[in-house]
Amino acid sequence: MSSLSSLPSALPASGSEAPPGRPRPVLSAAGRPLRLALCLSPLLIAVIWGLTNRSLLLEGVARLAHAEPGWLLAGGGLTCLTWVVAACIRQGAVPDRLPPGLLLASQFAAGAANHALPAGLGAHAVTVRFLRTRGVPLERATASIALYSVAKSGAKTVVLVVFLLSSSAWRRLGELVPDGMVLVPVVVVVTLAGVTAAVVRPLRRPVTGLVRCALSDARVVHARPSRALALWGGATALPLVQAGVLACTGEALGLGLSWGDVLLAYLAAGTAGGAVPVPGGVAVDAALVFTLAAFGAPLAVATATVIGYRVLTDWLPLLPGALVLSAMIRAKVL
Repeated sequence: MSSLSSLPSALPASGSEAPPGRPRPVLSAAGRPLRLALCLSPLLIAVIWGLTNRSLLLEGVARLAHAEPGWLLAGGGLTCLTWVVAACIRQGAVPDRLPPGLLLASQFAAGAANHALPAGLGAHAVTVRFLRTRGVPLERATASIALYSVAKSGAKTVVLVVFLLSSSAWRRLGELVPDGMVLVPVVVVVTLAGVTAAVVRPLRRPVTGLVRCALSDARVVHARPSRALALWGGATALPLVQAGVLACTGEALGLGLSWGDVLLAYLAAGTAGGAVPVPGGVAVDAALVFTLAAFGAPLAVATATVIGYRVLTDWLPLLPGALVLSAMIRAKVL
């Protein structure tokens, strides 16, 4: 498969026609506004939220400017650890041996891609591209994404249940749970999608092929203890490490909540906000602010904590991640 960097050369010049006998390229100038809108949508949503909550945002930024640097440095160290854990999960999801250094670099670069697409699609696209360049067939590369997502969601659910059973703070989550009628459309959409994939013939064949490939690779992966440990151990550790970044940021700002409450708030808000397909994690951030406030944190401090968390996990690594992504594309690693 050709590199992404070769795409511009495959496009005709502006105002010119494609050469005779060659199909018109899929990517055209008409798609540029859509790609630009996808890239700018997280920034636009954040700007709108900031304008409507200006005083709260300014107070949060002011508190962040006086945070304890030691705790912020610890949060930065845990942020670096999240890329290592993500690379472990990716390796555990495929039977093939992947180069550790390049795999880690691809996960660092994938963080930059996640700002343009919701639900982790940017990171998944970068990972599929990386696996394809390593000789993994497209069907197996896609199946690894499914296995990765199942392991990540399953392990996070188990961790959340454990915290719910071991903490008394779960009682305060009741006011954040949506009304049952809100969940009905979600259940209906998921059910219709499954029925459509099973009934429509053009969709049935690729879906069944993907499921068959995913089950086959899952058996191979779980027959190797090192792969199974990387997959499930990493999937269990990832939400804890990410919540640790939030807890360190809260300590730096004087959030006033225990680490157990912060971890539970992160897991609950991530589960609720992750169901909303908005790029850049904006829905998760909003849910996280209100969850921390429901646990007893002042709203301004909770806002500052979430801002600091996003600065450490997203905005500081964004430029280096984009540079690594560009370098890997130029080197034809992606």
